[in-house]
Amino acid sequence: MSATLDKAAAENFPVAPAFLPRAWRDGLTAVYGYARLVDDIGDGDLAPGGRDAVLLGLDPAAVDDPPAMLDAFEADLLRVFGSADGPPRHPLLLALQPVVRSHGLTPEPFLALIEANRQDQRVTRYETYADLAAYCELSAQPVGRLVLSLTGTSTPERIRLSDSVCTALQIVEHVQDVAEDLGRNRIYLPAEDMRRFHVSEADLAAPSAGASVRALIAFESERARALLNEGVPLVGSVHGRLRLLLAGFVGGGRAALRAVTAAGFDVLPGPPKPTKSGLLREVAAVLRTAPRKG
Repeated sequence: MSATLDKAAAENFPVAPAFLPRAWRDGLTAVYGYARLVDDIGDGDLAPGGRDAVLLGLDPAAVDDPPAMLDAFEADLLRVFGSADGPPRHPLLLALQPVVRSHGLTPEPFLALIEANRQDQRVTRYETYADLAAYCELSAQPVGRLVLSLTGTSTPERIRLSDSVCTALQIVEHVQDVAEDLGRNRIYLPAEDMRRFHVSEADLAAPSAGASVRALIAFESERARALLNEGVPLVGSVHGRLRLLLAGFVGGGRAALRAVTAAGFDVLPGPPKPTKSGLLREVAAVLRTAPRKG
């Protein structure tokens, strides 16, 4: 459980910073742990030894069978929401249960994250940006919606803005992780865009990016930046510490894009990462420019 939560430190933005109220931090940590574990199951990145499989009632060898693990994890998730066969078996889901109950959370966003990882098992290429955006509806947008639910600030307009931010953050991650994703036989850069910029899969496997790949990465980065800009009013629509948290999400995405730009859009040697000072500058800029409402 701690190994899963430790991965929060590698994110582009703070997951549950100390300035938040304890109840929010506990909720965000539980939701992050859930999302991180689902991704680890889907990516085959669980700790060796099969303990997670055993916790879910499977043979230890099932740890290397993502579809079986996702099915078992979904069954355990339903225990969080009161299925008939007892409490959740996995400690991360057991920790999630009081958060779900105290905030009245529904199963849909949690189920969507599982479905995104099921999709990763059968879909390894995306033909169009619309196809990728539909994937982001499962893989990213539910997290933002959960943040709004946990903080009691969910409205239709905030959900719309949050969806833009979360889709942007997912695209930023795809841009940073081109080489890592290709190592898993996945390409999240839309095929239509690859053709437009005359980029082949072999080009993505090179040690460093040529001009065509850099142009493609610049294009996708600008797409993510535009989505982040669309979502900035979300920050201005809330107050206090939540405003700072959401500015951290938007600023984290912007800082990551700035790091990609500083690398000359060459993401193939490894993901360019923002510096802490760069993150703080971007968060401050978001706070200065976010229009205040309400």
